[in-house]
Amino acid sequence: MTERWVIDNQNQLKKFRETVFPQHPAAIRLMGKIISWIFHPVFIPVYVVWFLVYVHPYLFAGFTEWNKSIVMIQAFVMFTFFPVITVLLLRALKFINTIYLHTQKDRIIPFVACGVWYFWIWYVWRNMGQLKDAIIIPTAAVQFALAIFLASSIGLLVNIYMKVSLHAISMGVMITFIMLLAFSQETSFGLYISVAFLVAGLVCTARFIVSDHTQKEVYAGLLLGIVSQLIAIFVG
Repeated sequence: MTERWVIDNQNQLKKFRETVFPQHPAAIRLMGKIISWIFHPVFIPVYVVWFLVYVHPYLFAGFTEWNKSIVMIQAFVMFTFFPVITVLLLRALKFINTIYLHTQKDRIIPFVACGVWYFWIWYVWRNMGQLKDAIIIPTAAVQFALAIFLASSIGLLVNIYMKVSLHAISMGVMITFIMLLAFSQETSFGLYISVAFLVAGLVCTARFIVSDHTQKEVYAGLLLGIVSQLIAIFVG
């Protein structure tokens, strides 16, 4: 993609994005859209939490099935349900032009609102151990929640300068979290690391195919996600 400034019919200066790459076949574009939806940023945190709760051999080993379900419900509500409802309400009230958030302006309020939801779940998970008879969320999950909050906060600032890829941000957080988890534990993570990098490659490639993101915006998203998770590990 290339960007240039143009004057519209109302004599307003607007940024125009122009495709410079050849159009991909319809089948490839359809696959790119499917991948983009399956691995949408609002779903990635839930996938990772599900991995920690049900696949990781011991992080949630002492939890009852009911407590595991509670953690998954909390993750779904705060990472997926509330952000989706927020965007739908903003669209219904005409605060944004489309639920796809094509412009930097459309992304400002969702960034702020989602930051509230992400901060809330991090804060709750971090302090649940202080409540009587409450379950204690493993440190790794708390740090992951903090990374998501940091990514949304830094993303809001970066959004001032470019329409950074939200998909790439989520991929950066995910692969960094899996890598750091692998380094900190004795469990073999070779398969999980391979899957994480495969998914990240597919998602970023899909964004190049079906979105109007430039390479700079996708790579910046990856870097932003990586930095957010690293900060969360050191301060969380």
